[in-house]
Amino acid sequence: MDAAIALKKASCYSQQLNLHKMKIAKENIEVKMEIPGAVIRQRTEFGDATGYGKISCEFFSLSAGVDTTPLFIGLEGDLCQSPHWGYVISGQITTTDSEGIQETVNTDDLFFWPAGHNVKVNEDAEIIMFSPQHEHSTVINHMIGKTKN
Repeated sequence: MDAAIALKKASCYSQQLNLHKMKIAKENIEVKMEIPGAVIRQRTEFGDATGYGKISCEFFSLSAGVDTTPLFIGLEGDLCQSPHWGYVISGQITTTDSEGIQETVNTDDLFFWPAGHNVKVNEDAEIIMFSPQHEHSTVINHMIGKTKN
């Protein structure tokens, strides 16, 4: 990776650390417009994708009890090194970051998880995530390799 890209990613990661994790329930997102048949809510400054290339979209169906900890062993810090922006369709998930700080997201929450986390599924869950394609594909391929051992 050339120095300019590495610097951009480091800057982006630094900004995301300042944002830390964040979640917000639908009812706590400001209504910007409401007309018959439509409600538009917006949360601005919900993470920063500066410095990343293509974004992938993922749909995860997860059973209660799933814990990514053993799947991430061997990645930097034994943690997922991809940030994610997402929405919890149903269920409950708790993330733990490198400092041991936990955050739980629930049905209808929007979330941002910076790079450097593990995931534990508390209740069967379905989520949609948007992630930097290269970084998350690396993590997914690592997990696939772990399941083949």
